[in-house]
Amino acid sequence: MISEIFVKVSAVILLVSVAVVLILGIGTLFKGGDTSKKYSNKLMQLRVLLQFVAIIVLVCLAYFFKD
Repeated sequence: MISEIFVKVSAVILLVSVAVVLILGIGTLFKGGDTSKKYSNKLMQLRVLLQFVAIIVLVCLAYFFKD
């Protein structure tokens, strides 16, 4: 019971964090100007890193909390 809730909450937190960074990156990209040059690429790199971490964590959770 606890492990199921933990896995679901962890998955939601990871997916929301990736979505927030994606939305910020796209918003910065469309804003243009100096802000876009300074932050757009860094936000997209952060998104890729967060996606990698999310996949690794979710695979580990699925492995350790399998029924």
